[in-house]
This record gives sequence, structure tokens and C-alpha cells, in this order.
Amino acid sequence: MKISNKGLIVIIIVAIIGLSLPKLKSIFADKKTVNRNPGFAPAKAYIAKPQKLENKIKVTGTILANEEVEIRSEISGKVEKIFFSEGGRVKKGDILVKVDDSELQAQLLKTQYQKKLAEEKEYRQRMLLEKEAISKQEYDVALTELNTLEAEIQLIKARIAKTEIRAPFDGVIGLRYVSEGSYISPATKISTLQDIDTLKIEFSIPEKYIKSVNVGDKIDFKIQGSDKTYRAVIYAVDPKIDPTTRTLQVRAIFPNKNYEVLPGSFAEIEVILEEIPNAILIPAEAIIPSTEGTSVFIYNNGIALERKVETGIRTERFIQVKSGLKPGDTVLTTGLLQLKSGFKVKISEIE
Repeated sequence: MKISNKGLIVIIIVAIIGLSLPKLKSIFADKKTVNRNPGFAPAKAYIAKPQKLENKIKVTGTILANEEVEIRSEISGKVEKIFFSEGGRVKKGDILVKVDDSELQAQLLKTQYQKKLAEEKEYRQRMLLEKEAISKQEYDVALTELNTLEAEIQLIKARIAKTEIRAPFDGVIGLRYVSEGSYISPATKISTLQDIDTLKIEFSIPEKYIKSVNVGDKIDFKIQGSDKTYRAVIYAVDPKIDPTTRTLQVRAIFPNKNYEVLPGSFAEIEVILEEIPNAILIPAEAIIPSTEGTSVFIYNNGIALERKVETGIRTERFIQVKSGLKPGDTVLTTGLLQLKSGFKVKISEIE
């Protein structure tokens, strides 16, 4: 059977392909192997170690004085004497301002004379009553007159006491707004008094954190113009959520040593929700997320090994690993997209 030239050419081509196919498979297989394991891949690493972890949220707040009042007079009158210096410290009970009480003193003297006459009248009426020379009703009139004058004397003395404006607590007095000789009334603001030995930090937290904040928890705060961080302790939590802002009002207390912080300051606050003394933390860039969970690559005798982990609290740079790592594990932090479990790795830098 004769084979045409065209058929002979086709047979030769098929034979050549058949003989070359094993060699091509070997070449592609070697190339694939090279791609899967391209020698030593350089990478940076981090050694996992237990650290103190503070779970925080950032909010803003206001610094308040422990106690603060506006100094005002309860009565109207002319300022007779000012006893305080602006910006000075005063003690509880110190007299701050004296209002003229000359008219009240005259009223007191007059009423005391009237009381003396009423006492003599009551005595005579009592003697006559014992002898049954007058009725009980006549004696009661004299006694009531005496008691009325006594009550009036107590009222005048109370008014005189109000002419001396005294400090209700220890503190620092503010600027004054009156002068000696000026006329004041209860509406007149004389000055302010603030207790700044202890300060309050008032702030609000989102509703979702209400179960994480309790009395006794700590906060860190900073004020403008200073890089120093101060620590305060929460002492009161409002029992009601603000329906408008959906936040909870909280107050912390701060011992203001050396008076470094002043009331009215704006505060940048970090609320410490939870403290974990020995948390395993690794850089966030070491985490590899996937549909099956999260994992990391650890370095073991020159080889990268993938390991599943469970993560927890995240900070600005680090993330907590709840399970899957132990202290001392070396975690790879760079070149993760090119790595697969079993690849050879060369560490270029360890943190």
C-alpha cells in the first residue's frame, strides 16, 4: 500500500511530537518546581512575646473644678471692705467681703430695748396672774409680745451675719468684679471660688461601651499645650443614657498635684476598657486574612510554616493573638504574598 507524500509528512510530525512530549513535561515540571520554591526568600520577622495590653477608646472631655461657686451677696448694700486678693487661696470660713450693716445694727439695738421693756411687762403680768389679779388672756398677750421681739432679734442677727460673705470651702479665689464702696445686690457677681486641689474630668462614651466602663476604672488624658499624660480614676457613671446623643456621661477624679491642670481645659481622653497583663501581641501586618479565618507564617529552622491563629484586640500597630502562637515564636511580617508553607526563608531583620 503506497503512502502519499502528504501522508508521510503527517506521520513524521506526529512521531516527532510523540518523542518530544516527555521532555516537554519534564521541562515544565522543573519550571513549576522552581516557581514554587524560588530559593531563600528574604523577610523581616517579629518575635512574639507577652506584653501588657490595654484596650482603649479615645474620646474628648472637659476639666472641671472639684467644687466651684460664684461669690454673691444674699442681701443688698454697700461694700464696706474686701478681704481677699485675686488669685489667692482662702480657707473655709474666711471672710471675703463685708457689706455695710449700720442700719441693721441700729434695728437690733432698738429691738433689744423693746425686748427689755417686754420682759419687765411679762414679769409684772406673771406676778399678777399668780395672784389672780388678771386673766390668763391678758398674760398671754404680754408673753406673745416678748416672744415676737425675741424672734425679730434673731431675724436681724441673721441679716447681719449675711453682711459677712465667707468662703464655703477651701479654694482659690478668682478675679473680683466689685470695689469697696460699690452697691451690690444678690444679682451682683463678686468673684468665683474654685477647689482645684482635686479636679473632675467629664466625658461621654458611646452606648455600646456601657458594660465595659465601671467605677474604679482608669483613664489617661492630655491637655492642650502639654505632651504629658495624666491618669485619673472613674468615680461616677450617670445611670441614664442621653437619648439625643446615645452616649453615657462619665466623671473621673484627678489629684491635681502642683496645680498643673486648670479647670475648663479641653481633654483628650483614652478610656482603658480592659487590661491584659500577658497578652501575645504581633504586628498587624503579619496577619493573613482569608475566608477560612486568619493565619500567620512562623519561621522554623529556615522554613516558613503557616499557622492558624485566633485574633483579639487591635491597637494602632499591634493585634492580640488569643490562640495559635506561644511566646518566643518568630512571626514573619514581610513578603507574605509570595510565601507558602514549606518555603525556605532568610531573615533580614528581627524586631
